[in-house]
Amino acid sequence: MLYHLLTPYADQFQLFNVFRYLTFRTGGAIMTALIISFVLGPSLIRWMRRKQGHGQPIRTDGPQSHIIEKAGTPTMGGILILFSLTVATFLWARLDNIYIWIVMGVTLSFGVLGFIDDYLKVSKQSADGLVGSLKLVVQFAVALLAGYFCMTALSAAPDAPAGIATSVGVPFFPVRLFEQWFNAPGVPFGIFIVPFAAFVIVGASNTVNLTDGLDGLATVPVMIAAATYAAIAYLVGNAIYAGYLGVPFVPGAGELAVICGAIVGAGLGFLWFNAPPAAIFMGDTGSLALGGAIGAIAVATKHEIVLAIVGGLFVLEGLSVMIQIASFKLTGRRVFRMAPIHHHFEQLGWKESTIVIRFWIVAVILALIGLATLKLR
Repeated sequence: MLYHLLTPYADQFQLFNVFRYLTFRTGGAIMTALIISFVLGPSLIRWMRRKQGHGQPIRTDGPQSHIIEKAGTPTMGGILILFSLTVATFLWARLDNIYIWIVMGVTLSFGVLGFIDDYLKVSKQSADGLVGSLKLVVQFAVALLAGYFCMTALSAAPDAPAGIATSVGVPFFPVRLFEQWFNAPGVPFGIFIVPFAAFVIVGASNTVNLTDGLDGLATVPVMIAAATYAAIAYLVGNAIYAGYLGVPFVPGAGELAVICGAIVGAGLGFLWFNAPPAAIFMGDTGSLALGGAIGAIAVATKHEIVLAIVGGLFVLEGLSVMIQIASFKLTGRRVFRMAPIHHHFEQLGWKESTIVIRFWIVAVILALIGLATLKLR
């Protein structure tokens, strides 16, 4: 909004010229989301405690220590994250950029879905919210639309490389190889790019949701992934940088750095209240929305596969659940003491703070590897 309001007067007031710079607006989004979170956080927590009474229901099949230590903690803290990042994004981003609307559409839609799920859990004082199949249907419906709009937007972009809208970039391989083989900057998927994009978005959303099981465990890795994709969006959205690095050039994708910045700022502000011992949980309201946002950004920047590296911690959490279920159904035995895998380490006797910090370290390492794929081609 500020870009559209102030840059027309940049010739008269040189100070307004800074709003043309993506890096400045990204920094503004970080600080705006952070300040909003700090200011509104205490009031939201007090209000949630009054409204929710007993707080988030704790699953009886989870670690028994959680029933004692986390009982009564309010949930739906994702409202704070979503409000902060939405205000910051619409204040600092260019609103004529289609990718801003696509990613925010996914984020808010998944946030509403998560809110309904959280509300049902709290109102019924049960760990069971929305039916899982219904959640997946809604998620895939939204994600398919997002994938379709990303494809059509990139197809219509006049400066976009040929074939980029329906292809998937592969890390560690330069664009020129795929241009020689397929006349496209990646592996051509054709119309199947839409369901592939939906799979990435829904997968990211649900794996972040699975990771959100300990105080602060999901918040920091989401911020790390957002910061990583801020750099990726900035680079792939610039033809010169993209050409130098040998990555697909995605016109307009650079603006997504503003959303990534807003996620980082909102996450930092929320972490102040979510750090162990948490005063509030983000709930599905936050985890589904943030995971969907990261997945949509990965799709829009044509770095879908890199997300499996940058978000490798989320992938590990999701795989641990799938492996556990498959093993138990096929053999009657469990591979892990408890899934997702962070609960496995709890059962091994690791302290919660130890698990959280070590998982943060893993997330940083994976993010650095993900960034390295930009140059190692």
